[in-house]
Amino acid sequence: MALPFPLAPEPDQHASETGRKLFAGPVDFVKGVVAMSGLPPADRAEVCFAGRSNVGKSSLINALTGRKALARASNTPGRTQEINYFALGDSHYLVDLPGYGYANAPLPKVAAWQALLKQYLSGRVTLRRAFVLIDARHGIKEVDEEILSLLDSAAVTFQCVLTKADKVKAKDREAVLTQVRGKLAKHPAAFPEIILTSSEKGDGLATLRATIASVG
Repeated sequence: MALPFPLAPEPDQHASETGRKLFAGPVDFVKGVVAMSGLPPADRAEVCFAGRSNVGKSSLINALTGRKALARASNTPGRTQEINYFALGDSHYLVDLPGYGYANAPLPKVAAWQALLKQYLSGRVTLRRAFVLIDARHGIKEVDEEILSLLDSAAVTFQCVLTKADKVKAKDREAVLTQVRGKLAKHPAAFPEIILTSSEKGDGLATLRATIASVG
């Protein structure tokens, strides 16, 4: 019997090349948004990246695009306080959502981000898939469950992307995958494949690029 939530297979040559071309073309920062009224026109397919603070979201975006400082990586959790829009040519938006779980900010500000996040996830018609980043060393934590449930209720398909795979010993990897599979099984909006990545080593980047290119 096939495992639930298997690791996504390597893309074939065509899919890999389509993904490579998408990310090798122009990638531009469009704007940082603090209110729904500031969102750019809903004129193309959109994918978003969500993850708790310090999960390696900025590093992954930079690795995918091959641009070292496109997304600001920071050691200060909660630094990304806006919904940041990047244009992949004319065909896609890649959207970097504020880190959740711990934010070095006053509570009213955190509440405002959370409200914006909920509005965005439930109200953006061109949002095709959310990629929820989970640290491969820790698996899905309680703080991640809130966003997974939010995506369920917004009926937004989400795919789990494990980050920092190079930091996990091979013998520990299966235990983490088992934990993640068990948690994802409870969420109806979960896409049935997991992507394992390492920004430092480049693992899984071709798969993630091809997946994003295929979501149109």
